[in-house]
Amino acid sequence: MPDIVFPKLKLKNKLLLPIVQGGMGVGVSAHSLAGNVAKLGAVGTISSVDLRRHHADLTRQTEKSRDKAAINSANLIALDREIKAAKEIAAGKGMIAVNVMRAVAEYSAYVRQSCESGADAIVVGAGLPMDLPELTADYPDVALLPILSDVRGIALILKKWMRRNRLPDAIVIENPQYAAGHLGAAGLDSVNDPHFAFSIVLEGTRQLFKDLGIEPEKIPLIVAGGIHNPQQVSELFGLGASAVQLGTAFAVSEEGDAHINFKHVLAAARPEDIVTFMSCAGLPARAVKTQWLVNYLGKEAKLQGKAGPKDCTVGFDCLHQCGLRDGIAKAGQFCIDTQLGFALKGDVERGLFFRGSEPLPFGNAIRPVRELIDYLLKGVNPMLAVAS
Repeated sequence: MPDIVFPKLKLKNKLLLPIVQGGMGVGVSAHSLAGNVAKLGAVGTISSVDLRRHHADLTRQTEKSRDKAAINSANLIALDREIKAAKEIAAGKGMIAVNVMRAVAEYSAYVRQSCESGADAIVVGAGLPMDLPELTADYPDVALLPILSDVRGIALILKKWMRRNRLPDAIVIENPQYAAGHLGAAGLDSVNDPHFAFSIVLEGTRQLFKDLGIEPEKIPLIVAGGIHNPQQVSELFGLGASAVQLGTAFAVSEEGDAHINFKHVLAAARPEDIVTFMSCAGLPARAVKTQWLVNYLGKEAKLQGKAGPKDCTVGFDCLHQCGLRDGIAKAGQFCIDTQLGFALKGDVERGLFFRGSEPLPFGNAIRPVRELIDYLLKGVNPMLAVAS
């Protein structure tokens, strides 16, 4: 790629394109997507959740199993395979990160396996990773990137980590008003709170750095949520961002690991097709109103009204806290792993299809990641060339 006008992103002494591909599960961002993004010199991210679904032998061994230990073991094997396959594609370029949700029960095991398997970075969202420095203490060369949404959360992490003589290698600031999947807001009524605005969080974080005696250039700030054109990228750099993270735009790329039907559902969604609701993880989430989600939302109040503790429907217990299993009435009452698994395989009727709220860079077209990165950093839009 030709030289770009934006400064490079520096992580662990690596100079990278200032583009981060978000981690998307179940299995939406695996070795193909992450490896090809890294191959171009950016940060490619594997989502650690339930990766056995990408491996026929592991699926055969566990798809009818109710043995939690066997399922967890299969997923760690799959994670190891995916990291190594992504690094082979990247061929030493860019960076391979692994996204681990703090809300999953096997969070610690996924973090340790990612480090052992050679991941360059660990990205953690869906909760505050207070213990991440301890979990990765034996792997000082692995970059640590918490995902947070406001200055308060950033302050909590910084103060806790500083007591352990560790700082984040970068911070991902995700705006829940626009992002896909699980959102960093306390509830549905606070998703659109103005205090999540990038301008406010970036300015507040710089002041926080000053108050804590942290040199601003030591911790790059990566902004995420709703970014879809080069003008936004330029404006966000002007506000003090060091890089941008995108999820949905990469999910629909040619190299994305999900079924082509998955990509078409996301790409074809109109603003009125996208809805925010409560996940069984106890967090707000954003997805496309497919048939399953419409049916679920139509009976959500009834299901919540009769919520009560029950055995995990698939014997997996994937979440620390699950609204369906634990009978938490204010949370979602469905098995998220099952529905996301359907989406990965392209089951339009039964799948849960996470998506951000904003337009996609290439509309409903499925294009290569190289074109997406070229467009965001250099304004080169191949769709305009095709149209002319």
